[in-house]
Amino acid sequence: MKYCSNCGKELDDNASFCSSCGAPCGEVKKPGTLKVIAEIFMVLGCIASGWALIPLCWTIPMTVKYFKSVKEGRDVSTGFKVCSLIFVNLIAGILMLVGDDMD
Repeated sequence: MKYCSNCGKELDDNASFCSSCGAPCGEVKKPGTLKVIAEIFMVLGCIASGWALIPLCWTIPMTVKYFKSVKEGRDVSTGFKVCSLIFVNLIAGILMLVGDDMD
């Protein structure tokens, strides 16, 4: 199944245009190695903060959002990357910040 790169809606495999927003359907590229490594470190950050309930309340949603963005081929904002660097995992945040230039 593929998703619209403009609005994120699920698309039919044979669709040429999104039925929701009308954007042309392009192929979603496979995530690069740095994005996969960043995903791993995001999960490790969730596990590391698992002892404290409050930090876990924002590390899990941030990790889920990043996984969804990578899966759908959408970019995440610089603010999200910096917050991930500060609140979730230092290495994952750095990889996200430099990953766009290297993928």
